[in-house]
Amino acid sequence: MLDMMDYFTENIRGEQLWMTADNLDDFRNVVHAFTTREGGVSEGIYSSLNLGFSRGDDPEKVEENYQLICSAVGIDPASIVATRQIHSDIVRKVGAADKREHLSDPVPYEADALITDESNVTLAVFTADCIPVLLYAEDSNAIGAAHAGWRGTVADIVGKTVKAMCEEYNGKPENIYAAIGAGIGVRCFETGAEVYEAVKALGLDCDISTIAVDDKNGKYHVDLKEINRLLLVRAGVPDENIVISSECTKCSCEKYWSHRATNGERGTQAALISLR
Repeated sequence: MLDMMDYFTENIRGEQLWMTADNLDDFRNVVHAFTTREGGVSEGIYSSLNLGFSRGDDPEKVEENYQLICSAVGIDPASIVATRQIHSDIVRKVGAADKREHLSDPVPYEADALITDESNVTLAVFTADCIPVLLYAEDSNAIGAAHAGWRGTVADIVGKTVKAMCEEYNGKPENIYAAIGAGIGVRCFETGAEVYEAVKALGLDCDISTIAVDDKNGKYHVDLKEINRLLLVRAGVPDENIVISSECTKCSCEKYWSHRATNGERGTQAALISLR
């Protein structure tokens, strides 16, 4: 595996701070962002860039947060298509018809990954320790966004997203580029045996101790980012086309929203991707 520590770039415009992946930045027809918790107007436990409407924050402040970050990144807020995430392996093809009149309007479907080949449709997935994955298929000019918590990870949500992109848009996995954004790191992701067993059942081509560590006290530490990298490679995405953020959301909870660091008293960040 390559050292990915320098493959993400911090972007600042005014008070807005977001991350981009260098491999996706290479494509001028793709705009994307991994947001942080900085640069918004929300207050209290949601301070300051909360992009989740379901957390109890003032909806008007959340709307303003979208306006601020989208203006900085260069995305039209009206182009955002989201989903009700349920920690599943469901991949949904979306388009302009899935845009909502208001960002706070409820989404009528459930999925944990979205794909499209339509321009001016911004895919959005939301995290606060789970792993966000953005994808671009160069040959078919299609994009994908996946939300990979541990349940989605062991259900191979990223591999199924790659497969759906190739089948729907007639592309090949070797032409897909993937960016795995900030999420909880292996040292902070303490789990029970059920997670270890689910990871083991994936049958990945690696020593299990490198991705799921038994601390000998009935707890395990699982490397969700590395598991998703291995799943992408197994799906046919070349290793050299994948970059991984080195940042842990729990360790960097002043910069990112972390469910574990805040005991659930928190906002939400987004991973966004769109075709110009």
